[in-house]
Amino acid sequence: MGQTAHVSAVVWIAAVSLVAWLWLLLGRGFFWRTDVGLPPRGEPDVWPSVCVIVPARDEAAVLPASLPSLLAQDYPGRAEVFLIDDGSSDGTGELARALARRHGGLPLTVDSPGCEPPAGWTGKLWAVRHGIGLARARGPEYLLLTDADIAHAPDSLRHLVASARTGGFDVVSQMARLRTRSPWERLVVPAFVYFFAQLYPFRRIGRRNARTAAAAGGCVLLRAEAAERARIPQAIRHAVIDDVALARAVKDGGGHIWLGLADRVDSVRPYPRLRDLWRMVSRSAYTQLRHNPLVLAGTVAGLALVYLVPPVAVAAGAVGGSAAAAVLGGLAWLVMAGTYLPMLRHYGQPPWLAPLLPFTASLYLLMTVDSAVRHHRGRGAAWKGRTYARPDAVPDEG
Repeated sequence: MGQTAHVSAVVWIAAVSLVAWLWLLLGRGFFWRTDVGLPPRGEPDVWPSVCVIVPARDEAAVLPASLPSLLAQDYPGRAEVFLIDDGSSDGTGELARALARRHGGLPLTVDSPGCEPPAGWTGKLWAVRHGIGLARARGPEYLLLTDADIAHAPDSLRHLVASARTGGFDVVSQMARLRTRSPWERLVVPAFVYFFAQLYPFRRIGRRNARTAAAAGGCVLLRAEAAERARIPQAIRHAVIDDVALARAVKDGGGHIWLGLADRVDSVRPYPRLRDLWRMVSRSAYTQLRHNPLVLAGTVAGLALVYLVPPVAVAAGAVGGSAAAAVLGGLAWLVMAGTYLPMLRHYGQPPWLAPLLPFTASLYLLMTVDSAVRHHRGRGAAWKGRTYARPDAVPDEG
């Protein structure tokens, strides 16, 4: 009787997992599709001026592969680059000037906020604030916020501005193609983008009447007027996940935003080891859950139900002789793998990685739990020597 009840429970749980996957397949904005490229665009009659703002802290290792690509932008209008050296100790500012002298191209200004960020500001947003302040004197119509590890194809800025201008978008953001060279990068990175798209379906983001809002911080083209209206970056000064906070602030202010996958924008930052990727995810995972233990518990349960139950049900069904458990678990696993295949193709990875998604999801589950543990030990949301408090623990500027 006990074994029968156990098998029956497995069958029911596997059935719930399958239903969840059918809903994700059809009812979550087709998040798994990777054909969300830049919106259709035409050439604007007059190309608006753009200021590119690059916050950089100890980025000398990646700057030679990224900054020259910005300076080499083939843009018909007026554009210039502001690199804000956020207290680097590795010569980032000096290297940026040397690269500009060597490569030429767009005008480059290298400057620094001159002090550590005050309480309530993250370092990146304090640097962005300084960069926007410098750019404001030029009167640009658009600001391109891009990270120091992001390389742009020569026509990247042209296409971003054309899409924003002709499409009427206040934000056009692209999810940079992350590096997938090491075995761990191949296993973990496509899943990172897949999970992000599942959380923030790209198609919903572009709808004016949808609540979903997100951007990808590596590449955000922002209309200057929309930034002023949404009080960017002051309104989001404490945000560790600043790209999503920026998109939410602009959309709440009535702005029209767009996010999709990039084909001209690439991250050059390497994550060769599992611990490098682990640190990238765990530093902000608990922040995404609003530092709430109940939300953490629900997230862990949800990840287990959706990603871990299918292979467990297949194994339990095979061992316990329950064809129903094995079939239901196998179907859920099949749907899961099928939705992951487009992302693997986007990253040029082999399809045999798709059935391994439950293993990768288990790693993300552990990273999320580790993020919460680090937070409660006072080591959460740490980045390059700085640890940030939760938003409700910082003073309000009013």
